[in-house]
Amino acid sequence: MDTLESIAGQLDTTREIQSIVRVMKSLSAVSITQYETAVDALTAYRDTIDKGMQVVLQDYRIREGHLPPRLFPDASGREGWIVIGSDRGLCGRFNETIASFAQSRLDNREEPPMLCVAGLRAAARLKTSGLDADKLLTLPGSVEGLIETAQSILIEVERWRDREGVRRVHVAYNRRGEQSRADPRAIQILPVSQEDLLRLADAPWPGSSLPSFSMAPDALLSWLVRQRMFLEVYEALAQSLASEHAARLAAMQAADRNIEERREDIESLYRQKRQEAITRELLDVVAGFEASGANE
Repeated sequence: MDTLESIAGQLDTTREIQSIVRVMKSLSAVSITQYETAVDALTAYRDTIDKGMQVVLQDYRIREGHLPPRLFPDASGREGWIVIGSDRGLCGRFNETIASFAQSRLDNREEPPMLCVAGLRAAARLKTSGLDADKLLTLPGSVEGLIETAQSILIEVERWRDREGVRRVHVAYNRRGEQSRADPRAIQILPVSQEDLLRLADAPWPGSSLPSFSMAPDALLSWLVRQRMFLEVYEALAQSLASEHAARLAAMQAADRNIEERREDIESLYRQKRQEAITRELLDVVAGFEASGANE
């Protein structure tokens, strides 16, 4: 049977847990804003990279009469997949969602693709499905670590290209959907989308003439393609982390409501037990008073 002291201890514990949950809610809300701001900040740089590729492609077409053939490689060859999950829990079905999505894309391949997973929990989910990561990375704890993580992924992609013959690379990650739902998606970062290349090559230049450049066209184009890949990986990481924190925020909000209901129940029980204790004490006083009067 619960005593008044034990109920008071339960109430203190519940309040402490609720305080922790509310701190986690605040941290997730702040993190969502930071990662989404990081994505928005890419807009200007992405436009600069696209303008640079537009200049090089249109200059190449003027000189050679066609676009660089190496930008349109044979679609055959081994694939590489980068799957972005999370290192931490308390985010609902975030990792299950991206793991199931990636598995549906990776199963039944004639040649097993190279697999790089960012996020220990997602890697564990994939491993239980028989998909072992060739490279496992941890995720940054803040926006400042996104650059280093994106660079680590691109280094792995270069290794795949040089040593494993990988020609196509995809990134699978969760985006923040409606009501904080994790919506999985996949993008191809290598080779560059033919639609994008043709769009840039055919788009009218806003000025009267194309800008000139001093670097060798092939070298400049390779650098621009690498920068474009970096932007896409960086954005996928930021989108995924924003989605993770949104899922965690939703989970913490649900937990906060449940804890609040539990706290109210315990407080009600505490008041009931306290009233019972007071009533017993009063009855003991009255009984004692009556007993003393009877003895007189």
